Amino acid sequence: MNVRIEESWKMVLAPEFEQDYFKELKEFVRAAYLAGTVYPAPKDIFNAFAHCPFAKVKVVILGQDPYHGVGQAHGLSFSVRDGVRPPPSLQNMYKEIADDIGTPIPSSGNLERWAKQGVLLLNATLTVAASSPGSHQGKGWEQFTDAVVKALSEEREHLVFMLWGNYAKQKGAHINRDKHLILEAAHPSPFSAYNGFFGCKHFSKANAYLKERGQTPIEW
Repeated sequence: MNVRIEESWKMVLAPEFEQDYFKELKEFVRAAYLAGTVYPAPKDIFNAFAHCPFAKVKVVILGQDPYHGVGQAHGLSFSVRDGVRPPPSLQNMYKEIADDIGTPIPSSGNLERWAKQGVLLLNATLTVAASSPGSHQGKGWEQFTDAVVKALSEEREHLVFMLWGNYAKQKGAHINRDKHLILEAAHPSPFSAYNGFFGCKHFSKANAYLKERGQTPIEW
Protein backbone atom coordinates (compact mmCIF):
# COMPACT_ATOMS: atom_id res chain seq x y z
CA MET A 1 0.00 0.00 0.00
CA ASN A 2 1.41 3.39 -0.96
CA VAL A 3 1.21 5.76 1.99
CA ARG A 4 2.66 9.24 1.56
CA ILE A 5 4.86 9.43 4.60
CA GLU A 6 8.53 10.38 5.03
CA GLU A 7 10.74 7.63 3.59
CA SER A 8 12.56 6.53 6.75
CA TRP A 9 9.24 6.18 8.57
CA LYS A 10 7.78 4.39 5.57
CA MET A 11 10.46 1.71 5.94
CA VAL A 12 10.03 1.37 9.71
CA LEU A 13 6.23 1.24 9.57
CA ALA A 14 5.83 -0.78 6.36
CA PRO A 15 4.26 -3.79 8.14
CA GLU A 16 1.48 -1.58 9.53
CA PHE A 17 0.36 -0.42 6.10
CA GLU A 18 -0.44 -3.98 5.03
CA GLN A 19 -2.57 -4.82 8.04
CA ASP A 20 -6.35 -4.96 7.78
CA TYR A 21 -6.88 -2.30 10.44
CA PHE A 22 -4.84 0.23 8.46
CA LYS A 23 -6.66 -0.53 5.23
CA GLU A 24 -9.96 0.02 7.04
CA LEU A 25 -8.60 3.20 8.62
CA LYS A 26 -7.56 4.53 5.23
CA GLU A 27 -11.06 3.95 3.86
CA PHE A 28 -12.65 5.59 6.90
CA VAL A 29 -10.44 8.67 6.58
CA ARG A 30 -11.02 8.99 2.85
CA ALA A 31 -14.79 8.81 3.37
CA ALA A 32 -14.65 11.32 6.22
CA TYR A 33 -12.87 13.91 4.09
CA LEU A 34 -15.42 13.44 1.32
CA ALA A 35 -18.38 13.70 3.70
CA GLY A 36 -17.45 16.83 5.66
CA THR A 37 -14.72 19.05 7.09
CA VAL A 38 -11.83 17.15 8.63
CA TYR A 39 -8.58 18.48 10.13
CA PRO A 40 -5.76 18.72 9.34
CA ALA A 41 -5.63 19.09 5.54
CA PRO A 42 -4.89 15.72 3.89
CA LYS A 43 -1.36 16.80 2.96
CA ASP A 44 -0.60 17.51 6.64
CA ILE A 45 -1.79 14.23 8.21
CA PHE A 46 1.77 12.88 8.43
CA ASN A 47 3.43 16.29 8.90
CA ALA A 48 5.08 15.31 12.20
CA PHE A 49 7.00 12.57 10.39
CA ALA A 50 7.94 14.81 7.46
CA HIS A 51 9.74 17.26 9.75
CA CYS A 52 11.35 14.62 11.97
CA PRO A 53 12.84 11.52 10.25
CA PHE A 54 13.11 8.35 12.31
CA ALA A 55 16.87 8.52 12.92
CA LYS A 56 16.72 12.19 13.97
CA VAL A 57 14.13 11.88 16.74
CA LYS A 58 15.45 13.05 20.12
CA VAL A 59 12.27 13.94 22.01
CA VAL A 60 8.69 12.67 21.67
CA ILE A 61 5.76 14.77 22.89
CA LEU A 62 2.50 12.82 22.84
CA GLY A 63 -0.80 14.55 22.26
CA GLN A 64 -4.29 13.11 21.81
CA ASP A 65 -6.38 14.66 19.02
CA PRO A 66 -5.58 17.31 16.43
CA TYR A 67 -7.15 20.70 17.07
CA HIS A 68 -10.70 20.72 15.70
CA GLY A 69 -11.07 24.46 15.00
CA VAL A 70 -10.63 26.31 11.71
CA GLY A 71 -7.01 26.85 10.67
CA GLN A 72 -5.42 25.32 13.75
CA ALA A 73 -4.27 21.73 13.14
CA HIS A 74 -1.36 21.14 10.77
CA GLY A 75 -0.15 17.70 11.79
CA LEU A 76 2.02 18.52 14.80
CA SER A 77 0.71 17.94 18.32
CA PHE A 78 0.09 21.18 20.27
CA SER A 79 1.23 23.30 17.29
CA VAL A 80 -0.67 25.83 15.18
CA ARG A 81 0.39 27.71 12.07
CA ASP A 82 1.94 31.17 12.14
CA GLY A 83 -0.71 33.82 12.59
CA VAL A 84 -3.02 31.56 14.63
CA ARG A 85 -3.36 32.42 18.31
CA PRO A 86 -1.61 29.78 20.47
CA PRO A 87 -4.27 27.65 22.20
CA PRO A 88 -4.38 27.53 26.02
CA SER A 89 -2.36 24.30 26.41
CA LEU A 90 0.42 25.67 24.25
CA GLN A 91 0.35 28.98 26.11
CA ASN A 92 0.91 27.01 29.32
CA MET A 93 3.77 25.09 27.71
CA TYR A 94 5.39 28.40 26.81
CA LYS A 95 4.91 29.66 30.38
CA GLU A 96 6.60 26.55 31.77
CA ILE A 97 9.50 26.91 29.34
CA ALA A 98 9.94 30.55 30.34
CA ASP A 99 9.96 29.63 34.04
CA ASP A 100 12.14 26.56 33.50
CA ILE A 101 14.89 27.82 31.21
CA GLY A 102 14.17 31.50 30.73
CA THR A 103 13.25 31.41 27.04
CA PRO A 104 11.01 34.37 26.16
CA ILE A 105 7.42 33.46 25.23
CA PRO A 106 7.15 33.62 21.41
CA SER A 107 4.21 35.16 19.60
CA SER A 108 3.90 32.25 17.17
CA GLY A 109 2.43 28.87 18.10
CA ASN A 110 4.13 27.13 15.18
CA LEU A 111 6.35 24.36 16.61
CA GLU A 112 7.98 23.35 13.33
CA ARG A 113 11.18 24.81 14.75
CA TRP A 114 11.08 22.11 17.45
CA ALA A 115 10.27 19.35 14.97
CA LYS A 116 13.23 20.25 12.78
CA GLN A 117 15.51 19.82 15.82
CA GLY A 118 14.28 16.28 16.49
CA VAL A 119 11.08 16.74 18.51
CA LEU A 120 8.40 14.34 17.26
CA LEU A 121 5.08 16.06 17.96
CA LEU A 122 2.83 13.03 17.77
CA ASN A 123 -0.91 12.92 18.31
CA ALA A 124 -2.47 9.54 19.10
CA THR A 125 -5.19 10.24 16.53
CA LEU A 126 -4.07 11.98 13.36
CA THR A 127 -7.40 13.27 12.05
CA VAL A 128 -10.57 14.76 13.55
CA ALA A 129 -13.91 16.07 12.29
CA ALA A 130 -14.43 19.82 12.57
CA SER A 131 -15.79 20.94 15.94
CA SER A 132 -16.01 17.33 17.09
CA PRO A 133 -13.15 16.32 19.43
CA GLY A 134 -12.58 12.58 19.66
CA SER A 135 -14.61 11.90 16.53
CA HIS A 136 -11.90 9.79 14.87
CA GLN A 137 -10.85 7.87 17.96
CA GLY A 138 -11.25 4.09 17.91
CA LYS A 139 -10.88 3.89 14.12
CA GLY A 140 -7.33 2.56 14.00
CA TRP A 141 -5.14 5.60 14.44
CA GLU A 142 -4.28 4.60 18.01
CA GLN A 143 -2.97 1.22 16.84
CA PHE A 144 -0.85 2.94 14.22
CA THR A 145 0.64 5.48 16.61
CA ASP A 146 1.23 2.73 19.18
CA ALA A 147 3.39 1.09 16.49
CA VAL A 148 5.28 4.37 16.10
CA VAL A 149 6.00 4.55 19.83
CA LYS A 150 6.98 0.87 19.94
CA ALA A 151 9.41 1.27 17.03
CA LEU A 152 11.08 4.23 18.69
CA SER A 153 11.29 2.41 22.02
CA GLU A 154 12.77 -0.76 20.51
CA GLU A 155 14.96 0.50 17.68
CA ARG A 156 16.31 3.76 19.12
CA GLU A 157 17.93 4.57 22.45
CA HIS A 158 18.37 7.57 24.74
CA LEU A 159 15.19 9.31 23.63
CA VAL A 160 13.13 11.59 25.87
CA PHE A 161 9.39 10.87 26.04
CA MET A 162 7.19 13.60 27.53
CA LEU A 163 3.92 12.09 28.73
CA TRP A 164 1.43 14.70 29.90
CA GLY A 165 -1.89 13.58 31.33
CA ASN A 166 -3.31 10.12 31.90
CA TYR A 167 -3.97 9.42 28.24
CA ALA A 168 -0.34 10.00 27.24
CA LYS A 169 0.93 8.07 30.26
CA GLN A 170 -1.16 5.06 29.27
CA LYS A 171 0.02 5.27 25.68
CA GLY A 172 3.63 5.35 26.84
CA ALA A 173 3.25 2.59 29.43
CA HIS A 174 5.32 0.06 27.46
CA ILE A 175 8.27 2.28 26.55
CA ASN A 176 11.57 0.71 27.63
CA ARG A 177 12.57 2.81 30.65
CA ASP A 178 16.03 1.25 30.74
CA LYS A 179 16.85 2.79 27.34
CA HIS A 180 14.95 6.06 27.44
CA LEU A 181 14.05 8.95 29.73
CA ILE A 182 10.34 9.07 30.59
CA LEU A 183 9.06 12.41 31.89
CA GLU A 184 5.50 12.39 33.25
CA ALA A 185 3.32 15.26 34.42
CA ALA A 186 -0.22 16.59 34.35
CA HIS A 187 -1.55 17.82 31.01
CA PRO A 188 -0.81 21.50 30.21
CA SER A 189 -4.53 22.17 29.72
CA PRO A 190 -5.88 25.03 31.91
CA PHE A 191 -7.97 22.36 33.69
CA SER A 192 -4.91 20.49 34.96
CA ALA A 193 -1.74 22.55 34.47
CA TYR A 194 -1.68 23.64 38.11
CA ASN A 195 -1.88 19.99 39.22
CA GLY A 196 1.70 19.20 38.29
CA PHE A 197 2.52 20.53 34.85
CA PHE A 198 3.72 23.91 36.04
CA GLY A 199 7.04 23.33 37.75
CA CYS A 200 7.71 19.96 36.11
CA LYS A 201 10.88 21.35 34.46
CA HIS A 202 10.65 18.80 31.66
CA PHE A 203 12.36 21.04 29.15
CA SER A 204 15.54 21.55 31.16
CA LYS A 205 15.52 17.88 32.19
CA ALA A 206 15.28 16.81 28.55
CA ASN A 207 18.19 19.03 27.55
CA ALA A 208 20.33 17.86 30.45
CA TYR A 209 19.71 14.24 29.44
CA LEU A 210 20.59 14.94 25.81
CA LYS A 211 23.76 16.82 26.71
CA GLU A 212 24.88 14.03 29.04
CA ARG A 213 24.74 11.71 26.05
CA GLY A 214 26.64 13.98 23.71
CA GLN A 215 23.63 15.27 21.82
CA THR A 216 22.74 18.84 20.94
CA PRO A 217 20.02 20.15 23.29
CA ILE A 218 16.75 21.50 21.93
CA GLU A 219 16.32 25.26 21.54
CA TRP A 220 12.88 25.47 23.13
